[in-house]
Amino acid sequence: MNVEEILATLIAFPSVVGSPNGAIVNWVREYCEAAGAETTVLCGPEGDRSNLFVTIGPRRACGYILSGHLDVVPAGEREWNSDPFVLRHDGARLHGRGTSDMKGFLACVLAALPRLAATNLQRPIHLAFSYDEEAGARGVPHLIAALPSLCEKPLGAIIGEPSRMEAVRGHKGKAAARLEVIGRSGHSSRPELGLNAVHAMSGLVTQIVAYGQTLADGPFDTDFAPPYSSLQVGVIAGGQAVNIIPDRCTADIELRAVPGVSPSSLLEPVKAQLIALGDSGFDVAWHELSAYPGLSLPQESGLAALLTELTGREPLSAVSYGTEAGLYQQAGIDAIICGPGDIGRAHRANEYIEIGELAACQSMIERLGSRLAA
Repeated sequence: MNVEEILATLIAFPSVVGSPNGAIVNWVREYCEAAGAETTVLCGPEGDRSNLFVTIGPRRACGYILSGHLDVVPAGEREWNSDPFVLRHDGARLHGRGTSDMKGFLACVLAALPRLAATNLQRPIHLAFSYDEEAGARGVPHLIAALPSLCEKPLGAIIGEPSRMEAVRGHKGKAAARLEVIGRSGHSSRPELGLNAVHAMSGLVTQIVAYGQTLADGPFDTDFAPPYSSLQVGVIAGGQAVNIIPDRCTADIELRAVPGVSPSSLLEPVKAQLIALGDSGFDVAWHELSAYPGLSLPQESGLAALLTELTGREPLSAVSYGTEAGLYQQAGIDAIICGPGDIGRAHRANEYIEIGELAACQSMIERLGSRLAA
């Protein structure tokens, strides 16, 4: 199968984040085994979702990981011009959910696999395909925890998120949480008999916004725009009708932190403000939605030099979006981002990837194989 045929097959699996992924995992596993690779399916605690780890070459030598996620975001936008789970050709563009983010990269890896298998690799290439990345990188921590039993410590990990085939050394970390305030309902004509959860949350949101503004005071990292950590309230929900005292209100917040700063730790003051509402008679709850660290790979690292060699360009210092790369680095494995497609096309109707981008990515992977056979 060529890269376009593989991509069409992958797109046809509606592996939406948060849903069972056994069908796509089994197809990829069977494809890899047919090419002569060793595979391990790692079932997650959810029971219906799995990571997949694949090795081509000598398992007990130190090699490189090619990392990607199998899940995609939902495709409910009305602006789609075709079925998002059927690959559509439009000149040099291939449309479908996940083409850029990031089944295009997976297709390139799988298309290169037969050639890698026919190469006398002196060091292995591992494929690490995760689940539920789009829900805050929930699957890959289980895979990373299992790596010592699966392979020798990798020399590095290439995360194939869409970067137009430009390697990237850094991104911010992120933590997201849902704040819940529970009061007491009643008729709106007697507000003194209830506890208005929306009013309480509005006061808390004011405090959160004020706290978020203080993050602009630093610390700073000028590789990013903005060069400091940031916080926003993204979703607020509460109330049933205008004449009912709302007894419940939630707010979803996210914090993006510059590398070297724990995003979860920066949320601790917000958590303390929420808990303080309990002294006013409200019940409160804090629900962590997701958390992953930032990435900061030194310019002089061997992995950065390798990607310069493979792509012919110096890596970019940073991007604004987040990936699983920071989790690999946190585990002591150097990581870098490089993949086909463009993040600007992701998470939107008529997502696409360019045929030339797929060719460039497959060539990069095959060059890596040739280098590891030397």
